[in-house]
Amino acid sequence: MELLAKRHRDQASSGEEDSFGVQPRRVADLAMVPNLRWSSTGLCRRTRSQCLFSSCEKQGDLSSWISDNIKKKECIYFVESSKLSDAGKVVCECGYPREQHLEEATGSHTFQGQEWDPKKHVREMPTDAFGDIVFTGLGQKVGKYVRLSQDTPSSLIYQLMTQQWGLDAPNLLISVTGGAKDFKMKPRLKSIFRRGLLKVAQTSGAWVITGGSHTGVMKQVGEAVRNFSLSGSFCKGEVVTIGIATWGALHNRESLIHPMGGFPAEYIMDEGGQGHLTCLDSNHSHFILVDDGTHGRYGVEIPLRTKLEKFISQQTKERGGVAIKIPIVCVVLEGGPGTLNTIYNAITNGTPCVVVEGSGRVADVIAQVAGLPISEITISLIQQKLSMFFQGMFETFTESKIVEWTKKIQDIVRRRQLLTVFREGKDGQQDVDVAILQALLKASRSLDHFGHENWDHQLNLAVAWNRVDIAQSEIFTDERQWKPSELYPMMVAALITNKPEFVKLFLENGVQLKEFVSQATLFYLYQNLEPTCLFHCKLDRVLGGEPERLDPGVLLQRVAQVLRELLGDSTQLLYSQPHSSDQQRLFTVPSVKISVQGVNPQSSYKHSSGQATFTIDPVRDLLIWAIVQNRRELAEIIWAQSQDCIAAALACSKILKELSKEEEDTDSLEEMLVLADEYEQRAIGVFTECYRQNEERAQKLLVRVSEAWGRTTCLQLALEAKDMKFVSHGGIQAYLTKVWWGQLSVDNGLWRLVLCMLVFPLLYTGLVSFRNRELQADRCLARVRAFFSAPVVVFHMNILSYFAFLCLFAYVLMVDFQPQPSSCEFLIYVWLFSLVCEELRQLFYDPDGSGLRKAVLVYFSDYWNKLDVCAILLFIAGLTCRLMPSLLYTGRIILSLDFTMFCLRLMHIFTISKTLGPKIIIVKRMMKDVFFFLFLLAVWVVSFGVAKQAILIHNERRVEWIFRGAIYHSYLTIFGQLPTYIDGVNFKPDQCSPNGTDPYKPKCPEIDQARQEPVFPEWLTVLLLCLYLLFANILLLNLLIAMFNYTFQQVQEHTDQIWKFQRHDLIEEYQGRPPAPPPFILLSHLHLIIKRVVLKIPAKRHKLFKNKLEKTEEAALLSWEMYLKENYLQEQQFQQKQRPEQKIQDVSDKVDSMVRLLEMAHLKKSGAVEQRLASLEEQVAQTATALHWIVKALRDSGFGSEEGVPTLAPQKASVGRDPELDSGSKAEDPGDAYHVNARHLLYLSCSVLRFPVPNEKVPWETEFLMYNPPFYTADRKDKDLVDPVGDALEPLSRISYNAVDGPLDRRSFHGVYTVRDGLPLNPMGRTGLRGRGDLSCFGPNHTLQPVITRWRRSLDGAICRKNVKKMLEVLVVKRGPSEHWMLPGGFREPGEMLPRKLKQVLRREFWSSFERLLTQGIKVYKGYMDDPRNTDNAWIETVAVSIHFPDQSDVELKRLNSHLHSCDEGMAIRWQVVDERIPLYDNHKVILQKVAALFMAYY
Repeated sequence: MELLAKRHRDQASSGEEDSFGVQPRRVADLAMVPNLRWSSTGLCRRTRSQCLFSSCEKQGDLSSWISDNIKKKECIYFVESSKLSDAGKVVCECGYPREQHLEEATGSHTFQGQEWDPKKHVREMPTDAFGDIVFTGLGQKVGKYVRLSQDTPSSLIYQLMTQQWGLDAPNLLISVTGGAKDFKMKPRLKSIFRRGLLKVAQTSGAWVITGGSHTGVMKQVGEAVRNFSLSGSFCKGEVVTIGIATWGALHNRESLIHPMGGFPAEYIMDEGGQGHLTCLDSNHSHFILVDDGTHGRYGVEIPLRTKLEKFISQQTKERGGVAIKIPIVCVVLEGGPGTLNTIYNAITNGTPCVVVEGSGRVADVIAQVAGLPISEITISLIQQKLSMFFQGMFETFTESKIVEWTKKIQDIVRRRQLLTVFREGKDGQQDVDVAILQALLKASRSLDHFGHENWDHQLNLAVAWNRVDIAQSEIFTDERQWKPSELYPMMVAALITNKPEFVKLFLENGVQLKEFVSQATLFYLYQNLEPTCLFHCKLDRVLGGEPERLDPGVLLQRVAQVLRELLGDSTQLLYSQPHSSDQQRLFTVPSVKISVQGVNPQSSYKHSSGQATFTIDPVRDLLIWAIVQNRRELAEIIWAQSQDCIAAALACSKILKELSKEEEDTDSLEEMLVLADEYEQRAIGVFTECYRQNEERAQKLLVRVSEAWGRTTCLQLALEAKDMKFVSHGGIQAYLTKVWWGQLSVDNGLWRLVLCMLVFPLLYTGLVSFRNRELQADRCLARVRAFFSAPVVVFHMNILSYFAFLCLFAYVLMVDFQPQPSSCEFLIYVWLFSLVCEELRQLFYDPDGSGLRKAVLVYFSDYWNKLDVCAILLFIAGLTCRLMPSLLYTGRIILSLDFTMFCLRLMHIFTISKTLGPKIIIVKRMMKDVFFFLFLLAVWVVSFGVAKQAILIHNERRVEWIFRGAIYHSYLTIFGQLPTYIDGVNFKPDQCSPNGTDPYKPKCPEIDQARQEPVFPEWLTVLLLCLYLLFANILLLNLLIAMFNYTFQQVQEHTDQIWKFQRHDLIEEYQGRPPAPPPFILLSHLHLIIKRVVLKIPAKRHKLFKNKLEKTEEAALLSWEMYLKENYLQEQQFQQKQRPEQKIQDVSDKVDSMVRLLEMAHLKKSGAVEQRLASLEEQVAQTATALHWIVKALRDSGFGSEEGVPTLAPQKASVGRDPELDSGSKAEDPGDAYHVNARHLLYLSCSVLRFPVPNEKVPWETEFLMYNPPFYTADRKDKDLVDPVGDALEPLSRISYNAVDGPLDRRSFHGVYTVRDGLPLNPMGRTGLRGRGDLSCFGPNHTLQPVITRWRRSLDGAICRKNVKKMLEVLVVKRGPSEHWMLPGGFREPGEMLPRKLKQVLRREFWSSFERLLTQGIKVYKGYMDDPRNTDNAWIETVAVSIHFPDQSDVELKRLNSHLHSCDEGMAIRWQVVDERIPLYDNHKVILQKVAALFMAYY
C-alpha cells in the first residue's frame, strides 16, 4: 500500500497544514531492519538479576550508533539572497546567515559563479542534535529527539526507533492530519476526540504520528496526551506520540545542538518570539527533525514522513504465532487544501480515513456530502459547501480549483468502504476510538480476500489491538459462524500476549480447551514464556546443556522437572519421558506461526494425532502455564474450566508460594502471595460446597489419588503448600478426627479408653462404642483388634509407655546406677532398643516409592525426629562411657543430659492437646525471638565484660577465670548479682589471689600494695556498670518482652489454624504406627521384617490418606465436584454484585448510560429538525421560483414554454447518512454510470496527472469550456505495431477510423464514434487525458477475455453449494508482485485468435484445441472496458467468452490442466473460487459476475 501525502503552508490564507505528502520513492532495502521480535526458539541465557546496560552505557551506545548512521545537511556554498532575514541580516539562498555557514562555504572558490542548487551545494555530515529532550518549566517529562537528513532511509529510522529508542513495534499506526493553525472545536467534541484518540492508542498499542509542533491538530493531540497523563485515566504505559517536523522551521533549535548528544537537552517554548517559525509540542514523546540544509522552509518533512509511514505499514508484527501487517489509519480534523490532498492520496492507496465532523473546513465539507449519491455531488453543491465552511478564504477559490475539489471529493466518497465519518451522538460511534477501529475493520472487509481469510485478518487485528468489544460487535456476528478450530491460532496469540478477555470470548464461542491443547501447542507456549518471569529462568537453568532445537517431549520433561521442584517430591513427573518412537514422530513440531497475508491459518496449525497420549489433563497444562507466569486473570478463566478444581487450586497455591521464595522483585512477590491466598480460598470455597452436600464424598475428594497432579492427593498438596486455612477447615478436621479415633466412636470419653487399656476385658461390657455396627454387636477378638489399632489408643498407650520409660530412666540415674548394670538398667537398654527400631522403621518407611534419599530427607525435615536422633546418639555415647570403668561418672553425666532431651520430647506428645498444643507452638516461635535477642545481648555482655576485665585485672592468664570475669559475671549482673569489688567499697583482699595462683579465687584487681586499697578508676567502672544495666536490663529486656508480646499476639490469632495444621502429622504418625507400645513394639518390628524382607511384601500407604478410586467412581466424583464448583462461582458472582461498592458502581454506570442516551436523543432530534428545516427551506425557495414563473407567464398573456419550468427539488433525506449505509448506491445510482477507473487523476505507470473531470462533465455533450487535458503517449519499443505518437496530424491522417484498417479493426461495439481534429473521441466521455497513453492504437483497442470455469467440488466429488447456489471455480493468473489476479486474456497479435497472456500459460500443442473451445463458448459480454489506461482518444473494448466444464471427468478439462504451465517465472496460475471478494481486477469482476449469473451460480 502506497501512501501519498502532502503538507502545505500558505502564510497568506490557509496556513500551515500537517498531512501525508506526495508519492514516495520505493524503499530499496527492507532487509536493513532485523526481526525485532523476541525469539521464541532461544531461551534466556542470563539471570534476572543482571542488567543489560547502565544508563551511561546506553547513552554511549546511542551516541556511537547515531554518529555512524545518522546524518544532517549543511550548506557548503554561500550565495547571497535577495531577501533579508527577520533581523535584517544578509542570508544565503539556504536561509542561514553567513556566520552559521562553514568556513569552506564562504571562502571556497570551487563553486564560484554557480547558481545555488540544493542538490550540489548541500551535503550530508554527522548529525549534531540528538538525545533526550526536556521542556524547561514544563515538568520533568523526558522525550527523545534526533536531527536527520531528509534522505535518511526509512529502514534506518525504524531501526533507530525500535532498537535504539526501545519502542515496541506498533499494532496500529495512527497518522493525525488536518489544520496546522489553531482552530476552535466544540468543547464536547474536543473532549470526545481526545479521549477516544488516547484510548485507541493505549488499548491497541498504537503509534500516533503528527507534525510535532505546538499548533493546530498537533496541539490537540499533545493536549490530549497531557490531560490523560495528569488524570491518570490510563496507567498502563506511555502513549507513543511521534512528531515529525522540519528542523529549519523550528524555533530555538540551537538549544538542541549537542555534538555528543544532549542527555538531556533543555528546550524552551517561546511562542511569543517564534515569528514565522514553530515550537515543538512538549507533550510528544519522540521527535524526528528533518533537515534539508535550509532555514524557514516548511514541508521538508512530508516526503520522509510519507515514506516512513509506508515503510512501517509494510512491516509485519508477529506475536503469539500470529503475524499481521501493521495497519494504518488517517484521522482528519479540520484542514485546508493540503488536507484534501492527504485524504485523496490516502483513499486512493487504500488507507482508511476517519473524518471528524464538526471540526471545520475540509472535514465538514466531506462529512456533509459523504452520504449522498455521486450524482448529487455536483460542482454547485461543492461550491456551496466551500462558501459555507471556508468563509475567510472562499474568494481565493478559482473555478478550476472548485472543479478539482469536486472531482477529488467524488472519488473519496465513491470509496465509501475506506471513509468513515465520526459524528457526535451517532449510534455505535459514541467514541472516536470505536470509529477508528471500525474504519479499519470496514476497510479490511473490502479487501479482496476469500472466505474466512478476511475474517481471520479482522480477528487478528482485534486481538492485536486488545479490543474485545470490537470483536464482539463487528466480528462475532450472525454473518460469520466460527468453527472452534478456526479460532485456535488466535487463541494461542491471546494466551501468549496475555489477553484474558479474548480467551473468555473464544471459550464462549466454542473453543474447548481439551481439544485445543496439543503437544505442539504446549511446546510453542513454553517456548514463548515471558522472558522476565522466574519460571523462564528456572527452566533455562535446567536446559543449560540442551541443544537449541529441542524435541517437544524433552522440553516438556524439563518443564516437569521444574514443576516437581515447585510441587514437591511427593508428586510424580507430570510429563513422562517419551519413548524413542514417539521422539522420532514428534521431533518435527508443526509451526503455529500464522501469516494472514493470503495464507490459510488453519493450513499451518494442525494438532498432533497423539494428543491424548502426552497428557492426562490439557486444562491442567494450560493452567500451570498461566500460573507460573503469575497471570491472574488468565489463570482464573482456565481454572474455571478445570475438572479436578480443588487439587488444581491447591497446586497453584503451592507453585506460587515456592516461586515467591526466589522472587527478588517485592511487588511480584506480594502479587504471588496474594494470588496463592486467593487459590487457597477457592479450594476452601469448593470444598465447603462439597462438604455441605455430602460429607463422605467430600472426604473422598481429600484423599483421592489425582493422576493429573502427579499421583498426589488434595490433602497432601495442602500440607506441602502449608495451606493452613484449608487444612483447618471443619470438614478436614472432622475427617482427621475420624482417622484419629479409628473404628471407635468419637464420643467415647478418655477415661473409658484408659480403663479399657488397663483392663481390656471391659471391651466386652460395652463401655466403649464403635462406629461400625457389626463391631458394636460382635463380642469376638475383632473388637480387641479394632480398639488397640485405633490411633487414639496407640497414642495413649505410647504415652503411658513413655512415662514409664522416663520414670525408670530417672530411677536408674538417681537410685540404681551401679558399676555393673542392674536389671532395671538392662530393661532401659531393651526399651531404648525398641525406640531405635521404631525410628529406623520411620526412617525407611517409603510407601510412595520415592527412594531412600527422599525418605531420609522427609524424616529429617521433622524437628522432633532430629531431637530423637540426638537423644539416641547421646544415649549411645553415655552408654559407651558408662560401660568403661574409668569413665563411669562421665557416662552418668551424659545420660543425665540425655534424660533432659527425652523429657523435651514430651512437648511433641502434647501437641495433640487443644489446650497445650497452641501454647507449645507459641513457645517454639518465641525460641526464635530469644535467639535473635541473645545476639543483641551478647554484644553488650561481651563489650562490658571485656572492658571491665581489662580495667580491673592485669594480665589474667587463666582461661576459665577470663571467661568468668568477661562473660559469666557480666551475664549474672543482668539478674542483680553485682561484682563486690567493682567500686572498691566492699573490697576484701582475702577474697582474691594477688598473683592469681589460687585456683579457687579470682585475681585481685589493681591495688596499692602498701595501703591494700584498689587504685583502678572507680568512677569509670561504676559509670560502665550503670550504662550496661541501663541498656541490658531496661532496654534489651523490655525489647525481649515486646518481641514476646508481638509473637504471642501474632501467633495467637492463627494458633488454632497452626495447631490444626500440625495435628495432621501426629495423627498420620500414629495411624501408621504399630499398635504395641515399646518395648512390646519389638514383636511388631519382627513381624514387619518377615513381611518386607522374607515375604517381599511392599509397603503401602493407608487408604485413609491416599486412596486410589476406580475410574467410574472417580469420574462420577469429579463430575460432582465440577457441578458444585459452578455453584461456588455463581455464589461468588452474586456476592460480588451485592457488595456496596459494586452496587454504587452499577448505579453510576446506569446513570452514565442514561445521560449518554439522553444526550444522543437530543442530538438526533436537533439534527433531524435541522435537516427537515433545510429541506423545507429548499422547497419554499423552489415554490417561490415556480410562482414567479407563473406570474411572468400570465403577465406575458401566454401559457409559456415547457422549457425552463422549475421543478420541486426532491427531499434530500440522505444528507448526513454514513457512507457504509450507502455502500451499494454506486450500482443503483445512474449518475455514477460513467467510467470511473478511466478518470483516476494519476495515470497508471507514470507521473502524468489527468485533468479533473467531475461526473457531471463526463459526457461530451455537456459544455466544459475550461477542459484542457494534458497530452500523453507512452514511448513503446514495438513502434511498428503501434500508432504514431499523435502530437502531429500528418501521420494520423492515414488511419481509417470506424473501419477495418489493415490488420486492425478500429470499429467500436458501441457504433460510430466521433473523430475530432484527427483524433477519435472516447464514446463514454471525457477522461482528463489526451493521446493514446499506454495503449497501442487510437480508438478502440480490442481484447479477448476467456472465462474458464468449472464447478467447485468436495473430496467426494459433490458440487459445493453456498446459499443453495452452486459454486464455481475460475482459472486466473497473476504476474509479478501484484496482489491482484486476472483473467487469462488481453490483447492479441494481429491475425491471432488467442491472447498473448493465454499463450504464456498454455503449452503450444494445446493452442488449437483451445481455439475450438473458444468457438464453442458463450459470449457473455461485448463492449467498453472501464480501464485506467483509457484516454480521450484511446480505449479498451473486450469480448468475454465463457468456457465452462460441467463434468469433472471431461477429457478437455483434464487436457487443459495437463497443459497449464508458466513460461515466465513471475507468472502464477491457479483455480480460484468465485466470490464477490475474489482478489481480481474490478473490470474482470464485472465479467465474472455475468458468468456466474449465466450459470445461476453463487457470487
